[in-house]
Amino acid sequence: MVTLNAVSSFAGHGYGSSVVRTPRDAEYDVFSRITRMLRQAAEDKNGADVIAAVHKNNQLWTILAADLASAGNGLPDEVRGGLLSLASFSLRHGHRAMARKAAIEPLIDVNMAVMRGLRQGGAA
Repeated sequence: MVTLNAVSSFAGHGYGSSVVRTPRDAEYDVFSRITRMLRQAAEDKNGADVIAAVHKNNQLWTILAADLASAGNGLPDEVRGGLLSLASFSLRHGHRAMARKAAIEPLIDVNMAVMRGLRQGGAA
């Protein structure tokens, strides 16, 4: 999807582990962790948790958008465009959710779609 460097600030380092992780695996793990945060915040309905989870989601999508927009990104233009559109939606909706003007479930749905795409080896 995007380069491993784009999500390195979010991905954990498996030091001492013999498991080989692909960039897709790292991206999936980051999406999974942040989506889990969003789900928990949606359940608890704690305003501070919602803001923290959505903020983390916005950080992820900002990093991904920057990578997708870079000349070095090797994805086909159509895939890049689709993912940039998702990034734009996620960021706009995230700002509305932090202002309590929108639910966070659509953000969870977008992330889940991307996770399915990463697991299937294709674009979401």
